[in-house]
Amino acid sequence: MSVIDKAKAHFREVLSQGLKGPIKVPEWDTEVWYKPALSFHAESKVIELQQQGKTTEALVEMLIIRALDKNGTPLFNKAEKPEIMRECDPSVVLRIITEMNDPEVNAKVEEAIKN
Repeated sequence: MSVIDKAKAHFREVLSQGLKGPIKVPEWDTEVWYKPALSFHAESKVIELQQQGKTTEALVEMLIIRALDKNGTPLFNKAEKPEIMRECDPSVVLRIITEMNDPEVNAKVEEAIKN
């Protein structure tokens, strides 16, 4: 098996773990679920925005891409991006993104769910 085949098999294994979460968002009376990983293709817009120095916009784009309901349906669509940027609490958006990206927080949430 070539290295690329091993790399692709690993990524398929990561994605097969199902959705992670929930991240409880009491401010929005909802729960946010997310995939454990995304491809570079899926995150390309986020990377592009970060390279342009548009960190805030990149965070909102990440929320749009990653935030799902428990069935895997996106919670937001691209057309809602201006509303999220202008009318949603940045601290809540940042907390959600941080929890999605912090394995230690994710582990604590999953442990709490089990108990």
